[in-house]
Amino acid sequence: MLELEHGFRVVDVHARLEPDEQRRPRDGMGDPEQLEREMHQAGVVRSVVFPGERDGSYLKANNAVARMTVERPMVAFARVNGARDPGTGPGSTLRNLASSRTEEHTSPEDIEQYAYDDRFYGFKIHPPTDGLPDEEVLAELASVSLPVIVHGGEGFPPETVAESLLAYDFPVILSHFGAHPLRRDLMERAIDLLETHDNLYLDTSAVRYRRPMERAILEHPDRVLFGSGVPSVHPNVAVMEILTLDVPEDAMRKVFSNNPNRVIEALAP
Repeated sequence: MLELEHGFRVVDVHARLEPDEQRRPRDGMGDPEQLEREMHQAGVVRSVVFPGERDGSYLKANNAVARMTVERPMVAFARVNGARDPGTGPGSTLRNLASSRTEEHTSPEDIEQYAYDDRFYGFKIHPPTDGLPDEEVLAELASVSLPVIVHGGEGFPPETVAESLLAYDFPVILSHFGAHPLRRDLMERAIDLLETHDNLYLDTSAVRYRRPMERAILEHPDRVLFGSGVPSVHPNVAVMEILTLDVPEDAMRKVFSNNPNRVIEALAP
């Protein structure tokens, strides 16, 4: 794809790396060299990166991703798992009564170690895939107070995000406008939550619909962060989706850099 030309400093809060070449769905998918090339094409100067899905502990994958960021314009987030079912129904409640953290799950000690390791600058949670951390782990996340990127969508809708996470004192960056896969009703409900939760932010990864993005940016210009969703989405496409919105240039600048820089200090110039 051709290189984009625009006058913005762009940083990306949502990119996935795959440290194990055998796990990549096709050549280049999740490869750091390809990500760096695509970032350059799109005018993205720095990206938050985290590993893809794993069974068991994420320790090795997190460390491998952190090594990949060395001397690259990338910032590593540690992926966190948990023993709790993120659902809200009776079955989930029963399963959570019987669940307990094992050695494969992230512990409060792991959170502390990641937080004070100078290679990690935040955390990634994907409750539908990895389970929800228990209260002790969430309390430790609040204690270290680093930003947490949370997968949002059908398996972990906005109301559940609010109930499970937003009472804690750490910034929550809700991916995909809380609406994966492309649920406009969930997007609108996630935007509504911005009115009542000051620690909530939305990232634009794989959102696609213009109207919800325009609404969120116009109503809450300081709470929307650019995320590409690479490698599933080419960053050129993600950047163009913001550039073609009917919002002021100053608002675009906030989405592309000012807001991410404020929430994730490692992205700042």
